[in-house]
Amino acid sequence: MSVPPAPRVVVAPDSFKGSLTAADAAAALARGLRRGAPDAAVAEHPVADGGEGTVDLVLRHGFAPARARVPGPLGAPVDALFAVLGDTAVVEMAAAAGLGLLPGPPDDATARAASTRGVGELVRAALDRGVGRVVLAVGGSATTDGGAGAVAALGARLRTAAGEPVGPGGAALLGLDRLDLAGLDPRLAGIEVLVACDVDNPLTGPSGAAAVYGPQKGAGPDTVALLDRALDHWADVVAATTGADRRDLPGAGAAGGLGFAAAAVLGARIVPGIAFLLELTGFPAAVDGADVVVVGEGRLDGQSLRGKGPLGVAATARAAGAEVVAVAGRCDLTAAEAAGAGLAGVYELRDLEPDPARSMRRAAELLEAVGETIAAGHLRR
Repeated sequence: MSVPPAPRVVVAPDSFKGSLTAADAAAALARGLRRGAPDAAVAEHPVADGGEGTVDLVLRHGFAPARARVPGPLGAPVDALFAVLGDTAVVEMAAAAGLGLLPGPPDDATARAASTRGVGELVRAALDRGVGRVVLAVGGSATTDGGAGAVAALGARLRTAAGEPVGPGGAALLGLDRLDLAGLDPRLAGIEVLVACDVDNPLTGPSGAAAVYGPQKGAGPDTVALLDRALDHWADVVAATTGADRRDLPGAGAAGGLGFAAAAVLGARIVPGIAFLLELTGFPAAVDGADVVVVGEGRLDGQSLRGKGPLGVAATARAAGAEVVAVAGRCDLTAAEAAGAGLAGVYELRDLEPDPARSMRRAAELLEAVGETIAAGHLRR
């Protein structure tokens, strides 16, 4: 009687924000899986969808680290990490303009003043290395300046009616009178710029950058309204300068409107973050022949159903013929929604530890336990 081959498992979670990086989450799940199914061949392939953790992800797949000292979201200098392989650079905007770089909790003042200038300087640092393609990983931003700071750092001139430079942050855009692109870094014309993005919001309006994401960046209702007006005015000026209106482009509202400026001023193409990064890191080859793929992140909800994060990973895994199970701190999907997304099971950490704060502190321990449970339910033949 022949012995069935050992099951092959690929562990491919995104980060559990506030608790574990994607790599740490993958390692914890893998420990539990190996303990529960010692004969299984378990491979770790942490993922990212274009947000925080993207540079860490590509560094695991052959990219080399590079650093640049750039302004943070409020102007204080930060040492920002990016990644380079061949003629491709991956720049994570959160490394220069992320919420985590604020000196304290976000509020109305930081929401109005935070700038993407450091992101533009990171792109310039990548250009200094002679790359032919820059991938902007957007997510986790503290900014709602429509990418104005980034394009200013790359040579665009934003001026008031009095001819003075426009100050940093989204609120200052209400004073913008004209945009001069003559000084834009000429190297941009010869490269490809991609925005790896997991949202499809337009720049302005009820589904725009300020209305949807402003509150999580500290903006109260009055500041949200002000920033939306400022972004609308910014889009008017950019359209008058370039001859094209990109404010309704899907993804223009990503990262406080950085997607808009990248597309409208830098000629960038906005691509689905998860699909692009899975291809860039060789995920389709990694799951070829796998029996089970474990996906996960801190929370599964309605946004996940739009192909974000774990369910984007799940789609690729299912196409390779693997059974897919998900792990989340909490899952707000119904059983029917999860099944419709092709998940053979969903495991929630809150079933093991209902208190959210304790669950976040114990995330690695809980993921190990869930890994053992998955092994018992999906790997033992």
